[in-house]
Amino acid sequence: MFLLDILKNTVIITVFVLIMMILVEYISVQSKGKWNSVLKKNPHLQIIFSALIGLTPGCMGGYAVVSLYTHRVIGFAALIAALIASTGDEAFIMYSLFPKQALFLSISILIIAIISGYLVWAVIKTRNFIKLPDAHIRFYENKPNCVSYESHTVLSQLKHIVWQRILFLSVGIVVVLYIIFAYNEDSGILPELVQSTTRTLAEAHHDHSAWGSERITLLVVNLVGIFIMFTVSDHFLIEHLWKHVIKKHLLRLFLWTFGAFTVLFFINQFVDIEQWINNNKHFILLAAVLVGIIPESGPHIIFATMFASHIIPFSVLLANSIVQDGHSAIPLLAESRKSFLYAKLLNALIALTIGFGLGLLGF
Repeated sequence: MFLLDILKNTVIITVFVLIMMILVEYISVQSKGKWNSVLKKNPHLQIIFSALIGLTPGCMGGYAVVSLYTHRVIGFAALIAALIASTGDEAFIMYSLFPKQALFLSISILIIAIISGYLVWAVIKTRNFIKLPDAHIRFYENKPNCVSYESHTVLSQLKHIVWQRILFLSVGIVVVLYIIFAYNEDSGILPELVQSTTRTLAEAHHDHSAWGSERITLLVVNLVGIFIMFTVSDHFLIEHLWKHVIKKHLLRLFLWTFGAFTVLFFINQFVDIEQWINNNKHFILLAAVLVGIIPESGPHIIFATMFASHIIPFSVLLANSIVQDGHSAIPLLAESRKSFLYAKLLNALIALTIGFGLGLLGF
């Protein structure tokens, strides 16, 4: 049963990230690269934009920023800002438990994210100091006839439909039907220790599982994806989407996402994270940072419950929130392990520094 849950989560994440890649490619081609050139040339805009997108509750904002990073639209400093600002699905839990403190936490990590992004940018002085597997996105200023959408060609393309378009539309329709009729925002693979010790929190989280922001976002993004598949030119469909996005990224993204979920599931089965935290309360700040490195929504709920119960101070919750980003970093792990490692290590260092400093001040 757990394999089915993991497979469903893997497919949903893979489809979402691929659509984000396709959307970036679509807009880039249609605008001849003008929209992303503005973002690429302005590191200040990159950092602020990425931090704000990352701050949105859930993992969707994080996925979007990771897609922009792997397309080299934004740099590593902006990626750091987004991952610091993101708290994944735990944001829903915290806002349901302690809304005032959660709002203060969000404002705090937004400020920390932007400042950290600027510091990283000031030190690195380059957007792409980490070599990505390939350029991902290509610019088409020298190919004026390359367009992603022309209204007068839509009907003729549908009359002589290519098999790639049939495949894309079929998958898109199936995913949309699943989101409408069967999707539940509860991933179903949270460790039993979290489900048992945070039952009231899980119930609060389920309040938005019928039609919450995550489900609505997935539906809208997939509908946009279907529109793109329905209307784009055959050239764009085959050369850009099929040969570039799908053939180069689909298998790698799916396998790494599935593998990460599988490993995390078995870790949760054999490692009692809650007991480990209770046994290391003298090192609770370090524990919060180490658990934050795990690219999963679930274990971090423990720190939300401990803060709500006045067991840990705000500094520990803040440190955990800085490092953890829900599932947002899993697509990054699939595309660039070095970026994932550097980002997690840097965010852990920032979290330890801020957490320790606030702890000394009594927060």
